[in-house]
Amino acid sequence: MIEPVEGIEPQRARCVTASNPGVLTLTGTNTWVLFELDAERCVVVDPGPDDAAHVDAVLAEVERAGCEVALILLTHGHPDHSGAVDAMHAQTHAPVRALDPAWCRGTVALQDRERIEIDGLALEVIATPGHTADSVCLFVPRDGALITGDTILGEGSSLIAWPDGRLGPYLNSLKELRDLAAAGASLTLLPGHGPLVLWGLPAIDTLIAHRTKRLEQVADVLDAGASGVSEVVAAVYGLPGPALHDVVVAQVQAQLEHLAATGNPRAADALHR
Repeated sequence: MIEPVEGIEPQRARCVTASNPGVLTLTGTNTWVLFELDAERCVVVDPGPDDAAHVDAVLAEVERAGCEVALILLTHGHPDHSGAVDAMHAQTHAPVRALDPAWCRGTVALQDRERIEIDGLALEVIATPGHTADSVCLFVPRDGALITGDTILGEGSSLIAWPDGRLGPYLNSLKELRDLAAAGASLTLLPGHGPLVLWGLPAIDTLIAHRTKRLEQVADVLDAGASGVSEVVAAVYGLPGPALHDVVVAQVQAQLEHLAATGNPRAADALHR
């Protein structure tokens, strides 16, 4: 459970973290339960992995809030976020909505900039492709909070694994979220993994700077003669262990694809070697 910070915590969000810690999931997948104060119905965001114990824990949190589940939302379709969709749908009979219609149950797909209201709880859908093509964030305007899925993690940086993950759309998504924060939304970030982030604007700036620097590093090693994915991996990341090798390769492929799309001919050649 993520403990709120007194005085500035999101008032309309509670978190239950799944017992699936790992290199990519950090302490586990965060399922968010959202409800307006004193409401009878709530929204569950990212039911989590296919784990009956986690579903029970989420529904116990819903019961403690004095609510019933009116809607289930997905930030994206990765199994550590979506694996429990059918179990939770079966137990609550709540419709499931996602940007990808394949994940919807009993209703229609989400739309970018759509506004959702459940018993006074207001949410705005923001399409944020990049981590995956179907990634969305959910803005809770009354709390100045943003549920980020895997677009922004509570610590570290998100995996952008080509071909579903693409850096061009991801950087555009970060810039869109930065504009939201810079407009005075006082963003607290509620991530899909890791702790909540109290100051969204500097966190987003840090991510943009990190991604930009990494792209510069990849371009530099290409200029220095690296001619394939494995050579770029070795030059930029060293020798990743077995658990991370495929992840790093997919990340480098995404970097090369982005550089190729923005006019780097060496990157276009290296991507296919």
